[in-house]
Amino acid sequence: MTNLPERPNTALLVIDMQNGVMAPSSPNRAAVIANVNTLIDKARAADAPVVWIQHEDEELVHGTEAWEYVPELKRLDSEPLVAKNYRDSFEDTDLESVLAERGVGRLVVTGAQTDFCVRSTLHGALVRGYDATLVADAHTTEDLTADGSPAPEQVIAHTNFYWSGQHAPGRRGGTVNTADVVF
Repeated sequence: MTNLPERPNTALLVIDMQNGVMAPSSPNRAAVIANVNTLIDKARAADAPVVWIQHEDEELVHGTEAWEYVPELKRLDSEPLVAKNYRDSFEDTDLESVLAERGVGRLVVTGAQTDFCVRSTLHGALVRGYDATLVADAHTTEDLTADGSPAPEQVIAHTNFYWSGQHAPGRRGGTVNTADVVF
């Protein structure tokens, strides 16, 4: 339905799947990475854009191992890489122009962390007129229970629950499993 009817294409967003973000203790880390790889393959096979988002801050310093994408994921040089400093991948980045150049009005969203950059980007996309589908089994987060957060599995489950019914005038959210994604 997107509010961007002149943009019929769908893109895959791979958000912050970086060494310093994808903690070894992240729930279902290996399965999430495998699902993201499956989605990347599906998008490439359908000639759909794969857009990589990479966070940078005082903990994820440009050029460090923590800042690098996990080695299991391989970006092609032809695929856009959007650098960001805020949780919402649209804020103060060129993501909007990258998507506009490719005629994208629908997003399939994956990555880390569920409760920060993934959730913020989903809301940012919907507000900007995009349809935004969260891949329910292709996002994860670290354990922040010591800081008062619910357990990671609860964060993931709750995000999948509330995003499954998300919508706005002329736009829709929703969730889908990796096996059911079609580009």
